[in-house]
Amino acid sequence: MDIARLAMDTNVTDLADFVDSHPAIPEKSVTERRRFRTIWISDIHLGTRGCNAEMLIDFLDHVDSEMLYLVGDIIDGWRLKKKFYWPAAHNDIVWRLLKRSKRGTRVIYIPGNHDEVFRQFSGLDFGGVQIRRKAIHETADGRRLLVLHGDEFDAITLAHTWLAHIGDAAYTGLMALNRWVNAFRRHFHMPYWSLSKHAKAKVKNAVEFISNYEEIVAQAAGARGVDGVVCGHIHTAEHRLINGVEYWNDGDWVEGCTALVEHFDGRMEVLHWADEIAVRALVASAAPESAPAAALAA
Repeated sequence: MDIARLAMDTNVTDLADFVDSHPAIPEKSVTERRRFRTIWISDIHLGTRGCNAEMLIDFLDHVDSEMLYLVGDIIDGWRLKKKFYWPAAHNDIVWRLLKRSKRGTRVIYIPGNHDEVFRQFSGLDFGGVQIRRKAIHETADGRRLLVLHGDEFDAITLAHTWLAHIGDAAYTGLMALNRWVNAFRRHFHMPYWSLSKHAKAKVKNAVEFISNYEEIVAQAAGARGVDGVVCGHIHTAEHRLINGVEYWNDGDWVEGCTALVEHFDGRMEVLHWADEIAVRALVASAAPESAPAAALAA
């Protein structure tokens, strides 16, 4: 299915047909999904080879929530304009997101700069997905959080679009190298590791940019009278208290593979899904060894 065309000229009937179809990767039958009050995810970049689709599908098959925020750059229109790339796994992600809405999850989609074409539909609902420019989320313990993608505060994106596109091309090359590195690691049964995330942590200018960005976003949120802000855009999951304002970044599903969640008591945390999968694999590998011992003990 051409999801770009679907998004532009579909109607409710088309979306209903799509939701009622069957994904290429069936939903996992998980005995007990982890339930949260709210989930925030962003920067999936569907339509690119860098999208970690299988890991996101695993995440969606293991968690549930009353609310789901899609905080921008869900579809990468920049890359799709240059070369169309849309494997079945990317359709499966869209299917799972729409399925959640049909099952009763409130889904709010806040487009980013890579999927800015959807900003023209702000205020409308498509298949139960509410498209908004930004949102105010109230946590279970009464805090008010501004939710937005965050490119509004990126000086490079705002003032030098051409430079942002050059940076995007360089980033795409780095992610291609990242895929080769992790293919090698999988061959030797090593866990997922992000080359680009490691590089950003080591490069001084990148660290300074991220820190400045976080402070600017927190300052803007404070000026709006809210308690905190949730954003994406820079592919760096983080929680900081900046001048009394809570700054949360939910990360991405290209390099970090992270999500921000709110528990039913209002407590919030960032989930690093590669670590979650590693723990699950460790428990599964230990289970056959512990079973005989338990039988003998009985």
